[in-house]
Amino acid sequence: MTAAVEHYARLLAEHYTWMLGGDLDAAAAGQRTLLRDLGVRAGTDPNATLAIDLGCGPGTQPLALAGLGFAPVVAVDTSEPLLAELTAAHARAGGAPNAIRPLCRDIRGALPEAAAPASVAAIVCMGDTLPHLPAKRDVSELLRDVARALRPGGHSVATSRDLTAELHGTERFLPVRSTDDRLLTCFLEYVDDDTVLVHDLLHTRAATGWELRTSSYPKLRLAARWVADQCRAAGLEARYDEVGPRGLGVLHAVKP
Repeated sequence: MTAAVEHYARLLAEHYTWMLGGDLDAAAAGQRTLLRDLGVRAGTDPNATLAIDLGCGPGTQPLALAGLGFAPVVAVDTSEPLLAELTAAHARAGGAPNAIRPLCRDIRGALPEAAAPASVAAIVCMGDTLPHLPAKRDVSELLRDVARALRPGGHSVATSRDLTAELHGTERFLPVRSTDDRLLTCFLEYVDDDTVLVHDLLHTRAATGWELRTSSYPKLRLAARWVADQCRAAGLEARYDEVGPRGLGVLHAVKP
């Protein structure tokens, strides 16, 4: 078993865009629609357009935020290859050089480094990133950091998968994506009330046949209601809390 950061470095980072469908621009367009429908967009004040993405991956959310008028967008992730993929995608799209600013860092503690208190217009933490944190107290502390960093009226959007309902038997095998050259399946092993061990099985087609690579990492079992309660405890006002695309819970909150 490895932590999430090692798991992505060993196995998932190089296949992450493929997992999203293989088209980063299309994935960003989908996220832009989601954020716009929630009412997340840059205002007319040019001094109130700073946005931060915690756990940006290859860049679907930073590209979406930039498309909604936010600038700069600070993109935080622990994976250098994924940040490089984001930088390349932004350049291909003809984006302004400083509109997206990659920051290679653990999302815990990143907000005080990235922005002054009460200065950020939008903070997103999406793609099931919250359950990657080591403990539930880290989630609570991160949400408090979000509340401190947001300006009044600023938006917070988080997506996460509620894994509190335990699956049994073969239900624990979950297909992620398959194409002619790759097949990714995950298997869930429930460790305790707070943790599930995710085993990823990646088959890739080589000249000599199919090759299998595996890796495992722990994820938190976060109840959607618990996450919403932590947002409220941090001082944020929940505006939307529903299950959205790919079965991920979508929580939109605003700082009063």
